[in-house]
Formats: sequence, structure tokens, C-alpha cells
Amino acid sequence: MKKRATAILIFIFLVSVISGAQSSTSGRSPAQGLQVPGYWLDPDTGLMWTGKDRGRGVSWKVAMKYCRNLRLAGYSDWRLATIDELKGIYDESANSPGLAGLGAGSPFTWHVKGNLFLTANEWSSERRTDKRGHSIGYEWYFNFNQGEANNQASGWPYPSNNVRALCVRVAGK
Repeated sequence: MKKRATAILIFIFLVSVISGAQSSTSGRSPAQGLQVPGYWLDPDTGLMWTGKDRGRGVSWKVAMKYCRNLRLAGYSDWRLATIDELKGIYDESANSPGLAGLGAGSPFTWHVKGNLFLTANEWSSERRTDKRGHSIGYEWYFNFNQGEANNQASGWPYPSNNVRALCVRVAGK
């Protein structure tokens, strides 16, 4: 009898936990996507984003390597996003909490979908090229405060202080 009562209590507990989890997302619109600790799944694009950027400034090459070597949520196919993918998660009406990357890192608001936690501008995987498609020594990054792409010369000290790595992967792979 005692074992059966324990089993019933465990069952009731599990049902209440599952119900609570479902009800906490029932008020959320599908466009908001699925936010799980560590990553966000964008329902519009099927892309899975890390829930936060690296948190400190890096060069473009280090950002590329960081994402390529990232192991998160059981996946190892993370990469640095393209500039268009970064533009795709910009939302002027979104106000996601984060930090300002310069100095000690004071509270700051970024205009990014998915409530991602950012600490500065974000590198893209793309280099700026000439008409023939050859790199001209600049890499693209995206500013989620102003909503615009910009580029910076390779090796310039500014990006290493104010540009981060935000990684992405194609969900369902």
C-alpha cells in the first residue's frame, strides 16, 4: 500500500511539473520561438542560436574558431552567422537585456529577437570583398543597438574590444 501511495504522489508531481511547463509557454506567441537555457530556436528561420554571445571581445579569426569549436546542447556544428542571418534577428521593437561591452560592462538593452543576451556588436562569418570576390582586409559585424551592418579592418584593435561571437546552427540536422 505504501509503495502504491508513493507511486501516485510521484505521478501527481510529474503531471503538475509537466502542466506547469506547458502553461508557462501557452501565453507565448509562436513567433517568439523556443527559449531554452543555452540556446534559442528561431521559428521563422529554423536556426538555433546560442542564448548569449562569448561575453568578451575577440578578433574575427578567434570568433570563427570559437563557434567552430563550440559544443552546446549536444551539437558540434555551430558556426559564426552570416550578416544576413544577424540582420534577420534584429528587431527594433525588442528590448533584450544585456551588457554594454566597453569598460566594466554596464546594463544595456539590445534590439534582438529571442531575448538573447548580448554584450556588444557581433561578428559575421563574412569578409568584405571587391568586385572579383577577393577579400579586401575587412570583416562584417552587426550592431544590434543601431540595427546596421558595418565592417572593420583586419587587425584593427577596436573590434577585439567591442565585437563578439554569437554562434548559430541549422536546427534539425
